[in-house]
Amino acid sequence: MSYAGDLPPGDAFERLATDPDAVLVDVRTAAEWQYVGVPDLSSIGKGVIGISWPLPGQGTAQDFVDQLTDLDPGAPLLFICRSGQRSRSAAVAATAAGFGEAYNVAEGFEGDLDPTGHRATVSGWKVAGLPWRQT
Repeated sequence: MSYAGDLPPGDAFERLATDPDAVLVDVRTAAEWQYVGVPDLSSIGKGVIGISWPLPGQGTAQDFVDQLTDLDPGAPLLFICRSGQRSRSAAVAATAAGFGEAYNVAEGFEGDLDPTGHRATVSGWKVAGLPWRQT
C-alpha cells in the first residue's frame, strides 16, 4: 500500500503552518531526540509528537500503529526521521491502518550523508534552516 507522498522539509513546514489539523510525528528514537535535537513548531503554535518507529528486534509496525490511536485518523500526518527511510515506512503503515493523508518528510531531520560520512550538512530539516531545538 502506498502513502500520500514525500514532502521536502520546507513544504512540510509550510503545510504544518497553514493546516491547523496537520500533525508532525517524529519517529526517531528517544536518544536521537535528546542528542540530535527535534523540530521546533512553537512558532506556529504546535508541538511534535514523538512515537519511535521500531528498530529491528524492538517491536513491530503494528505496535507503532497502536500508538497512533490517539490521533485523529482524518488529520494529515507528516512523519519525520533522520533521513526519510523510517518515516516512509511509518507513512505506509499509517495509510494501511486507515489513517488519511500520511506523508514522509523527505530528507528527514539530518538528511543524507556528505562525502565525509556526516549528516546535517547536505540536506534535511536542519540544513533547510527550519526551526529546531536541543532537548
